[in-house]
Amino acid sequence: MKKTTSTIRLIAALTSFAVLGGSCTKNLLDQPSTTEVGENVFWKTDADALAGIMGAYADVRPLFDRDYYFDGQGEYVRTRGTSTVKDDLQHGGAYVVTTGSTGYSPSGFGQQFDAMYKYLYGGVNRANYVIDNVNRMLATGTNVSVPKLERILAEARLLRGMVYFRLISMWGDVPYLDHSITSNDEVAALARMPIAQIKDSIMADFTYAFNKLPAKSDQMGRAAKPAALAFRGKLQLYWACWNKNGWPELSTFKPSTAAATAAYQAAAEDFKHVINDYGLDLFRGGSPGECDTLGKAEKLPNYYFLFTPVANGDGEMVMAFAHGGTGTFQGEELMRDFAGRSHEGSQCWITPRYEIADKYQSTVTGDFAPKLIPTNPSTVTGARTKLNSAVNPASYANRDYRMKASIMWDYEVSIGMASLKSTGWVPYIYKTWAQPIVIDGTTFLSYNTDGTNSGYVFRKFLRNYAGQGRSDGDYSFPVMRLADVFLMYAEATNEAYGPQADAIALVNRVRRRGNLPPLAGGKTADKVSFFNAIEQERIVELLGEGQRPFDVRRWRTLEKNWNPPGGPGVWRLDTWGAQAQRYFQNATDRDIAQCYIFKIPQSERDRNPNLTQNTPWM
Repeated sequence: MKKTTSTIRLIAALTSFAVLGGSCTKNLLDQPSTTEVGENVFWKTDADALAGIMGAYADVRPLFDRDYYFDGQGEYVRTRGTSTVKDDLQHGGAYVVTTGSTGYSPSGFGQQFDAMYKYLYGGVNRANYVIDNVNRMLATGTNVSVPKLERILAEARLLRGMVYFRLISMWGDVPYLDHSITSNDEVAALARMPIAQIKDSIMADFTYAFNKLPAKSDQMGRAAKPAALAFRGKLQLYWACWNKNGWPELSTFKPSTAAATAAYQAAAEDFKHVINDYGLDLFRGGSPGECDTLGKAEKLPNYYFLFTPVANGDGEMVMAFAHGGTGTFQGEELMRDFAGRSHEGSQCWITPRYEIADKYQSTVTGDFAPKLIPTNPSTVTGARTKLNSAVNPASYANRDYRMKASIMWDYEVSIGMASLKSTGWVPYIYKTWAQPIVIDGTTFLSYNTDGTNSGYVFRKFLRNYAGQGRSDGDYSFPVMRLADVFLMYAEATNEAYGPQADAIALVNRVRRRGNLPPLAGGKTADKVSFFNAIEQERIVELLGEGQRPFDVRRWRTLEKNWNPPGGPGVWRLDTWGAQAQRYFQNATDRDIAQCYIFKIPQSERDRNPNLTQNTPWM
């Protein structure tokens, strides 16, 4: 995709309309374009169609490639702000929230996503534009290759399905558009379509994509059959969860136990084919690799490198959106969002919460280690040597390798960077920012970031080499990984049939990359025990990838995680024992309900009287 950057920019101008957007301009879609290439000139050859689908990838990618912000809605990641630019799709415009960063807090986020709603519909229209024109090319059949066009059509339908899947996951019933829109009049009175009908349309898109895509892509960033199958399986898994657990906030939805069972079984079948039929494997064979001693980082586990560009194009990346890197204006912002000032002036918008540390299990026992004890080193003598103290580096020994690869605690180091050059090792010490620190007789300048209030920062997504700016990364951000497929397969089969030997083996393969022993027998003895083991793996394996809040909503575990309505809520702590933030204190039933379904933007309802509102927001 890098070689077509200039073409992408040209084609993206063709239909990058946010159809249901927030502009006050009347008849927006009737305005003449000064940059558009007319259809009488374009959409004539295979090359035109290829450029068109590349433009669609470029416009749909920014709807998914910052999903890590969503993790702030869960229990284990704090999103304190974003590097997004309002009204600029390619610079995170879809992720801009209404009020500060509250859209990415554990509560109060449901009314914050007008921009995402708008840009998702822009993505629908972008995909529909390609679909309509490629269908016309197929109908004429002149000077075109039918297999090439069918592949492009399959990619466009996969992208459309992904966008609609996101829409129904957040808002439930939504308007459905199956063709590109050229006039506001076409959508001015469009009612919301029931979620069951939209689900069937998404299924049809994913099925067509599966039938027409190649088994393996010949170009990084373009989808293949496993992606279509995996997303079809994921859609069915979510459908099963909604039917099993209910969705009372969506008044038009009637859950069905029979539908749940059938969907779990269908999801398992799709995931099974992804796992078995395409020769895919976990990154570096799922080997844990090497893990350096405490306080050193010359040898990092393989899991760390999975989130650096060396993993681009790897078989684990069932579907990933490519980024152009330096000089392309299509670089990813992972360094800027996850790292601090010591790393190319980054802003540390995303940090681990204190509570994630206790989720990393022991490589010796394969189970949870003794809980860390928050300890203030400024008031407690011997805090840094006290048994199980959260500020004692030794407390983190013999943990899941994914811990070392994902987060940093006091006296862990990373490579600092400035002006595209390495500044050497930078030790992280909570509340000690950019200070000279002597370690084993050598003086270092400590990690400069005050962006965390937990005592931890991320290592995951931080490059360990210089040469690129904070916004110029070329990592292909995964929206579907094979490890996720393994865990979703285990979940689906467990719900349909109880713990199965092949599913247990797959979960153990995910655990192996953390150098953990296989699950003990008690962890797989029954449905509930195995589900808990699967959830545990999803928490640590998918940390910072935007999956957790969607899991919590489809499982309906919000009250379990944060206490029921009217309760004391839950404090988030730091390693020193301070109470950092409190959530859901004296929350009402309505407060909880508003976290399970999002608010239809009022601006859209003001323009369209046929758009109803979701129950908790009425």
